[in-house]
Amino acid sequence: MGNKRFVKIYSQGALTGTEIWVDLKTGVNYIYHFAGYSGGMTPLLDRDGKPVITPPDEIYD
Repeated sequence: MGNKRFVKIYSQGALTGTEIWVDLKTGVNYIYHFAGYSGGMTPLLDRDGKPVITPPDEIYD
């Protein structure tokens, strides 16, 4: 995985879309939604309101 801090694990859309990024140090998943020149990112939460964590051994770069 090299020196990267974040890795994209999901992508959908082109001019408007959604991506899921994982912080390789913490395992926290973030959802990024964009439309044209704007976008926003926030932690991805489970049904209990806790951040979704992906264990490092489950991340494929």
